Amino acid sequence: MDFFSDHKKLFSSALAFFLFLTLFICIFPALNNQKVYQPLQGSKPLTEEESRGKSIYIREGCVACHTQQVRNVDMDQVFGNRPSLAVDYARNKRLNLFQNTATLMGTERTGPDLTNIGARQSSKDWQYSHLFNPRSVVPQSIMPSYKWLFLIKDQLDPGDKEISLPDAFKKGIKGKVVPSKDASDLVAYLLSLKQTELPKSIPAREFLYKKEEKKTEGSVGGDNLPDGEALFVANCATCHQATGEGVPGAFPPLKGDKVVLGDNLELYVTIIMKGYNGLAPQFGEMPAVGTNANFKPEDVAAIINHERTSWGNNGKKVTAEEVKTIMDKIK
Repeated sequence: MDFFSDHKKLFSSALAFFLFLTLFICIFPALNNQKVYQPLQGSKPLTEEESRGKSIYIREGCVACHTQQVRNVDMDQVFGNRPSLAVDYARNKRLNLFQNTATLMGTERTGPDLTNIGARQSSKDWQYSHLFNPRSVVPQSIMPSYKWLFLIKDQLDPGDKEISLPDAFKKGIKGKVVPSKDASDLVAYLLSLKQTELPKSIPAREFLYKKEEKKTEGSVGGDNLPDGEALFVANCATCHQATGEGVPGAFPPLKGDKVVLGDNLELYVTIIMKGYNGLAPQFGEMPAVGTNANFKPEDVAAIINHERTSWGNNGKKVTAEEVKTIMDKIK
């Protein structure tokens, strides 16, 4: 019982036990994780501009409504190509002396998950319009407007880019809407959010409760294709809208479009894979959606068939083989 009466021995023993637990429960596992979880090959560190954008993302409280974690459940398939792994966050470092590592994984999805938003919505024009007024591109959105990240100028300066907005959202604005440096950096960060393809040595986890993919029979050769409507909704509908009518003054309609219904399949596939800077100045530039999302020929064929047979369109369906021939040619 003398041990409990000797305060020096008691507190020294308690301190030693605390340090032992700290080392073996906290510090050693953390060091081991740091050694094991190296960044995936193919992942890229944030640029200076993207790092500033991450700080703005934190400052504006975006993590309150958006997650950056694709769970391994079926409903999360729209947010990423695979469930997230610990190694996906290996590049996260301490922000500064006073701020710990920010994974920004979030806990609430008032808005959609942003893990793969850089591939899923790679249009700068869309991102700027969405920040200025989310209702301009997503009518049902409840996200607040971040107009303070933009400038109103009478004339564009060298290097300025005026954002494309529908006329209904320009009311009361006398001048040209231009992204500030903060808006530019924030969009750069959002576009950097892309899932890195796993090396062959790391198997991707399966989505739980995975439903059988809906198949669509091609017009020629009986090809089985993925669900074109689901692919369109996940990758194209934010700009061109689920109705195919686009956003007047910002993004062109696909309903009755001459490229969609035309015979130039090579142009059609090239636009999907490599993007397009249209001649009409009122529309924003289309990014390389297919390349960013790693579309396979089956994916492109399914989207084309959906667009050609929806909203009153009555175009000729294509096969994955036809699309593959063109994709091999335009690589």
